[in-house]
Amino acid sequence: MHIRLENFHMVASALAILSVALLARLANGLSESSNGGSSDHTTTVGRFPFLMPKVIPYKPELYLCTPVKVDYTKSYYIVGFEPNATMATAHHMLLYGCGAPGSESAVWNCGEMAKSDDVKEETGSPCGAGSSSQIIYAWARDAPKLELQDGVGFKVGLDSPIKYIVLQVHYANIDKFKDGTTSDDSGIFLHYTLKQMNKRAGVLLLGTGGSIPPNQVEHMETVCNISENKTIHPFAYRTHTHSLGRVVSGYQIKVDEQGQNHWTRLGKRDPLTPQMFYPVESTAPIRKGDRLAARCTMESNRSTVTNIGATNNDEMCNFYLMYYVEDDEPLQMKYCFSSGPPYFYWHNKDTELNNIPDYDASHL
Repeated sequence: MHIRLENFHMVASALAILSVALLARLANGLSESSNGGSSDHTTTVGRFPFLMPKVIPYKPELYLCTPVKVDYTKSYYIVGFEPNATMATAHHMLLYGCGAPGSESAVWNCGEMAKSDDVKEETGSPCGAGSSSQIIYAWARDAPKLELQDGVGFKVGLDSPIKYIVLQVHYANIDKFKDGTTSDDSGIFLHYTLKQMNKRAGVLLLGTGGSIPPNQVEHMETVCNISENKTIHPFAYRTHTHSLGRVVSGYQIKVDEQGQNHWTRLGKRDPLTPQMFYPVESTAPIRKGDRLAARCTMESNRSTVTNIGATNNDEMCNFYLMYYVEDDEPLQMKYCFSSGPPYFYWHNKDTELNNIPDYDASHL
């Protein structure tokens, strides 16, 4: 089924029913095949194809979203992510866990720059207004699949706030779709199980707003306090910028009784390499009272200011930290953003940061 934006409303109901039916059928198949071939069906891992339904993007820098409703009479645990995309087609993909989707349509324009002036199309955010929203997974630059470590999973359904999963794909370039006959099914094969996982996975996204002056190296920085009474165990990180990013680094900060900061690096990458989740450099537990910080070192050779924004001509500064909590729920805090330059820096007096690792944070 090939879908143009103009025809979304005609196919919305059919595709929504199809998505629900697919997940229900996979869940039933998981139970049936397991019961027939194993005494412990909970050890079986299913594979759900969560893909764009043959869309034809009609303009550059388009963000499209499509949802799947989770059977929330059961608890599912997502334990792996297998990308079905190439960077020649998709600039990046994000997987959101939502309390409700941002639209009732099967596919909608979900970019920050979404407008409906020129084409009658459904627009909206990935998750519904007022509903829970969190990023579960992110992909870019031909990153390979990700399998979580044993015993760790993202809980969805039943008593989880995640009742829908929404796939967002950013189509930066649409040259291959201009003839109107080529369609796209970029997406992610989700690996999941019904086996209860005591280690519940979560993702915390650190990022910034702000702008980068022309012909200048700029630091885009953020810092956040862990104020919830939980112990989180970091195990993977991912960096993301557009073309001006040179180094992205993330740190755990502990404060001693004398007020001195002790910075432990969680990860550091060139963001123009495959943007996969890499193992963290330190798995030390992060507790209430600790702080997390991230820096993107950006280098502009442009003659104009570059702002944080949704298109490839804009920039982004993101550091994703994937973690688990044991016999507990993940952090309620899902995002940690600063206003960025020229307003926010680690060196600002009100951050009360010291022993800042300036060289380490900006050099590979």
